[in-house]
Amino acid sequence: MRIAPVVVLSIEERTQLEAWASGRLVAVRLAERAKMILLATEGKTDLEISGQLGVYRRTVARWRQRFIVNRLTGIERDAPRPGRKRSISPSKVKQIVTMTTQQQPDNATHWSTRTMAAAANVSAATVRRIWNSHGLKPHLVQTFKVSNDRQFKEKLEDIVGLYLDPPEHALVLCCDEKSQIQALDRTQPGLPLKRGRARTMTHDYKRNGVTTLFAALNTLDGSIIGQCMTQHRHQEWLRFLRQIDRSTPKDLELHLIADNYATHKHPAVQAWLAKHPRFHMHFTPTSASWLNMVERFFRDLSERQLKRGVFRSVPDLIDTIERHIDQHNQDPKPFIWTAKATDILAKVSRARAKLNKVQSD
Repeated sequence: MRIAPVVVLSIEERTQLEAWASGRLVAVRLAERAKMILLATEGKTDLEISGQLGVYRRTVARWRQRFIVNRLTGIERDAPRPGRKRSISPSKVKQIVTMTTQQQPDNATHWSTRTMAAAANVSAATVRRIWNSHGLKPHLVQTFKVSNDRQFKEKLEDIVGLYLDPPEHALVLCCDEKSQIQALDRTQPGLPLKRGRARTMTHDYKRNGVTTLFAALNTLDGSIIGQCMTQHRHQEWLRFLRQIDRSTPKDLELHLIADNYATHKHPAVQAWLAKHPRFHMHFTPTSASWLNMVERFFRDLSERQLKRGVFRSVPDLIDTIERHIDQHNQDPKPFIWTAKATDILAKVSRARAKLNKVQSD
């Protein structure tokens, strides 16, 4: 008859096992193994311990033996298991990643899982797993352009400085126009959302006119000053500047961030600004509209109201935009700028170096 070996504990081992056995944040398996060893020290057999803890006798015998050989480390971690051998070699994975990032198929602009699977002689599921593990998404493309403005550094530091350290007794307003907003009406009514079916809209539409939204985002509290107009010439820009002048406290300086659109620099505009010295213009670098935080508001407006909206007339469109601005201003939330100018400059420098390398190749 087989006799289980005796288990003798030191004071430190008993203290640790009791902590594992009663700990609430300890893994269930580890707590169970600690209880097995503690019961074994009481002289109980493997069969008695298995009956008390509801496990197999062979399981108790295995962990008793591991503890005797390796002590606490023997039960703290599971023994390494061989697992299934890899069916795809590291060289094959490297080949697929290289083909994905540096080549393209003969009959398409980008790889799909099936075309890559055929070219690499693997399954589509394997290609999908490799792409997921390496963060590769060949089907997606993002717009990107590095500014060539010779004063990029100076303009960037000026605008980021206004965001991170705004001047006292002043308001910083991000201004821009969202032009040519179309009042689109669908040719047929759409079907509503229901279980198993998305909401539907016709692919074709009726154009009922356009409007242009002039907007100024207050970086302090996130509120919006907005006005819709039929055109976006310097006359309309002047009208919007006058609205900003009326809508803001007279004792505050106004720092306006805008792009390099010719309307913003028209001689008539410059003459008006000279007569209103509390207005200070700050222009973003060319091809850097992402520096203007009002673009975030325009994106939200498009996603929440315009993209799926149905507008039977321009007044209907304007009413929707104005209602959205009013609701936004009831509980405005500012967009918090966190990127430092030095970090942005470093990123732009890396992008320029990469572009130069691509062009030279």
